[in-house]
Amino acid sequence: MTTELKHYINGEFVAHQSDKWIEVINPATEALLARIPEGCAQEASRAIEAAETAQPAWEALPAVERGNWLRKLAEAIRDREPELTATIVAEGGKTQGLAQTEVLFTADYLDYMAEWARRYEGEIVNSDRPNENIFVFKKAIGVTTGILPWNFPFFLIARKAAPALITGNTIVIKPSELTPLNAGIFAEIAHHIGLPPGVINFVYGYGPEIGQQLASDPRVGLVSLTGSVGAGVATMAAAAKNVTKVSLELGGKAPAIVMDDADVDLAVKAIVSSRVINSGQVCNCAERVYVQEGIYDRFMTALTEAFKAVKFGDPAEQREIDMGPLITAAALARVEKKVADAVAAGGKVVLGGKRAGSKGFFFEPTIITNVRQDMEIMREEIFGPVLPVMTFKTLDEAIALANDCEYGLTSSLYTQNLNTTMVALRKLKFGETYVNRENFEAMQGFHAGWRKSGIGGADGRHGLEEYLQTHVAYLQFTL
Repeated sequence: MTTELKHYINGEFVAHQSDKWIEVINPATEALLARIPEGCAQEASRAIEAAETAQPAWEALPAVERGNWLRKLAEAIRDREPELTATIVAEGGKTQGLAQTEVLFTADYLDYMAEWARRYEGEIVNSDRPNENIFVFKKAIGVTTGILPWNFPFFLIARKAAPALITGNTIVIKPSELTPLNAGIFAEIAHHIGLPPGVINFVYGYGPEIGQQLASDPRVGLVSLTGSVGAGVATMAAAAKNVTKVSLELGGKAPAIVMDDADVDLAVKAIVSSRVINSGQVCNCAERVYVQEGIYDRFMTALTEAFKAVKFGDPAEQREIDMGPLITAAALARVEKKVADAVAAGGKVVLGGKRAGSKGFFFEPTIITNVRQDMEIMREEIFGPVLPVMTFKTLDEAIALANDCEYGLTSSLYTQNLNTTMVALRKLKFGETYVNRENFEAMQGFHAGWRKSGIGGADGRHGLEEYLQTHVAYLQFTL
């Protein structure tokens, strides 16, 4: 019998109100895994109501007690790691190693955010008047909502819920319809540990229905979305009528700049790792490479050999592989078209370039050269294991090419020269730059994009403050 999920609202698993369902497909085998409700706006509204009702009591708890709940969630997640790992592998096509890392990183993230219970704080500001103090209070926003992507579906629950909950907010989450099963387990864990009803709620369905309700409802104080630029624009439009705060992590087109003095072996290893992770379906992936002319031949030889060594297959059957399938047939078709368009425009496929096999949504690790900056393959997000490479002469040229983009999420630089590094860090227009390492952020940093890559950000102290609002009090007194 096919598994059927239920919404999780106000501490209860709620039966679906209609006969509309969404099928969840294994992208490696194309087998049916489960069905989830095609939720409606009324169900999302009910979840918001539950979150609104629960919020005052949740905020009234001392922050350290809220932190204890996060720690209980983390402990329970670790207890169910094998099940969660297998679920993420099956529904997302992620390798076993990466899926396990996601589960354990999620638990660590909850513990990390729990530690902020005693650390986030307000201020007392000096007044210009005698006998007056100015107090700056940091307070919960109220009801928050999280609209999740499919590529890191379990971790994104924590990235949105953990800072919300530790600061006294409640939350309603819409998992991706492509990878919702891990969220079902998270809901089970929250229920099992006895998290107060309404503090966290899960509603399944499509973005145009559920996402729009979560963004447009006047009871919502913050909507956080991770997804495409189009989804971000739609979310902003929906939130605008209530002037609701938005936090958006959108697409990326991360450049990797490789200087003549770079450690070529290190650069190749890091770039390959940053390209094939999750089959290239990560917003901060290395999406385009600029190599200085002096080492181009040596770099390309090493890169080609490294790409030839990339192993892929069904991650449920093979543990020691580097990547699995793309998420859907539509995603596979998009990558095929991007490669075909690049070739038609003059690009040269050095390696790969086509679908692998006839079952599952696999695409070969692919390198394309003879590309130009004006080609779509260098300007639009690929979201697949395809790497275009071009050359440059000077650092200023490389920085200009890197910045010539609508996106501004991540970037990387490979050099052994400190001055080169500092010049690049001053001039690159991206929220993150990785120097001599792979593209992967830390939970204590701040993951935020410039330009069309987003508004606001996540992680660390700055990410926590996304979920707080400021109340200033002017207090005059008599001596």
